[in-house]
Amino acid sequence: MTSLLPGPLVDDAWLAAHLDDPRLVVLDATALLPSPRHDGDHRSAGGRAGWAERHVPGSHHADLTGDLSDPDAPYHFAVPAPRALAAALARLGVGEGSEVVVYDTGGGIWAARLWWMLRAVSIPAAVLDGGLAVWEAAGRPLATGDTEAEPAAVPVTPVPRPELWTGIEEVAAIVRGERPGVLVCALPTGGYDGSVPTRYSRRGHIPGSVSVPGRGLLDATGRMRPTSELADRVRVLAGASPVVLYCGGGISAAGAALALTVLGRTDVSVYDGSLEEWSKDPERPLESDG
Repeated sequence: MTSLLPGPLVDDAWLAAHLDDPRLVVLDATALLPSPRHDGDHRSAGGRAGWAERHVPGSHHADLTGDLSDPDAPYHFAVPAPRALAAALARLGVGEGSEVVVYDTGGGIWAARLWWMLRAVSIPAAVLDGGLAVWEAAGRPLATGDTEAEPAAVPVTPVPRPELWTGIEEVAAIVRGERPGVLVCALPTGGYDGSVPTRYSRRGHIPGSVSVPGRGLLDATGRMRPTSELADRVRVLAGASPVVLYCGGGISAAGAALALTVLGRTDVSVYDGSLEEWSKDPERPLESDG
């Protein structure tokens, strides 16, 4: 069956035209992650209250801090096992035959994170370019209220794509030069060079990694930059393959993964544990300029 979605991004006009399609499920993936006040200051929360105040009509809130993360993992926002993810999505109305559009109010990285998770179990998904801000600026309708989704009658049978994730030992092998690949840090420059406080155990970046700040891939409205500008901003990756993206917790990394996918790259994975996992082990090296 031909996919309803035109690609990894949709604009507000496309979503408005397809909002009533029974195949489409719209999810708000917003989470709250304040800037750290000091090293080790990790605070996060779901964004359901904000979604209840105003959201795309018919959408539901997808909690990346709760149902859509693995509670047994040693770091925040860990991707659940495929069947656990499918069960959580079914409670949000995502079942067999569903296609998903994800948005957020946080600059697109949360939507990109859920989009990557969906993609990794072969669920057709796209991100609303510019998120709720662009939807609202275009004068599109908003809804209020905290209504529960109607669970999907038939949950998705996940088809995992393990190549979209990279684990800590594979990252370590790249650092040692035993495995091909380029490590890319999607944090802002201050997080990469260690000049600002971190939520995690130690400041800095994984040795050998290059800096491609995920937020810099968006324009002032929160939309993805034109492909010519994107290509220029990731030119440091030209000829490097495969690409392994990380950040603090695998969120900004997913935003960069979305941009690279828009550019047509298929050799991209995300290190799920990112710096939260890596920095916990004092034997894992970090480089810092701060």
